[in-house]
Amino acid sequence: MPTDLTIHTYDTPPHLGRHQVLDPRSLAYRRAYDGQPLRATEWEPRIPVLDQQNLIAQGIYTSRDYGLDDDVDALSSCTGNAGTALLSILLSKEQATGAGLDTDDATAAEHYAIGLYADATERDQWQDANWPSQDVGSSGLGIAKVLRDRGLIDQYGHATTAEELCTLLQTGPALMGLPWFSSFSEPDASGFVDADPAWASSPLEGGHEVCVTALEAVAVEDGVLQPDRTVLRFVNSWGAAWADHGSGRLSLSTYLALRAEVDVVQPRLDGARP
Repeated sequence: MPTDLTIHTYDTPPHLGRHQVLDPRSLAYRRAYDGQPLRATEWEPRIPVLDQQNLIAQGIYTSRDYGLDDDVDALSSCTGNAGTALLSILLSKEQATGAGLDTDDATAAEHYAIGLYADATERDQWQDANWPSQDVGSSGLGIAKVLRDRGLIDQYGHATTAEELCTLLQTGPALMGLPWFSSFSEPDASGFVDADPAWASSPLEGGHEVCVTALEAVAVEDGVLQPDRTVLRFVNSWGAAWADHGSGRLSLSTYLALRAEVDVVQPRLDGARP
């Protein structure tokens, strides 16, 4: 196992499954904020909202399709689901088809996400177990490495500050891994997972991975970013009935409150390699 990684593992209930893994080598490829104007941006996935739960209702039988002893109705595959949503933005429909991702069929796309998750558990050298033998969860870094191994991205970069995160979102979506509190599972009518001011006092359920698809609002005063009034939107992988048609929102101040346990990685297709 690599010894220079920072690793923070969580319990992996079937609706979660992300661990925080930071690699100092890849963290060096950060897109630093250089004072450029930060504007609201939006990146729309080209696939239906995925659902890592309710697999049987989608026609996914893990005993038949993946050789498990029993059919399970949910997997800790949020990293693979977030990575698939992001990939559907980066690739054109034709490129996605060539990569084996059917952007029109939700069940086929969920199978793709499960395969991405399985490969990431193999790529995660910091843990011995992998799926489908064990539903152990994965990391955003693992997903980025698999996408690069498959030749689907040129490189990946990270953000470690609020300004860097907003800078990444100027050019594309990003994967965000974060600790998930039970309050987040009950967003308000607008999809804000942090609407309850006491969210940090609710039980920690585990770690979760989402795909940040929009810098929905940007507040700047006198050249200083205002986190309380800057809004991130992300697509989740709990089906279209969750929150705002499958997407949630949180303020940048919540990101800052959780930053020590958050990792942000952006797989990119921009013709450059680190």
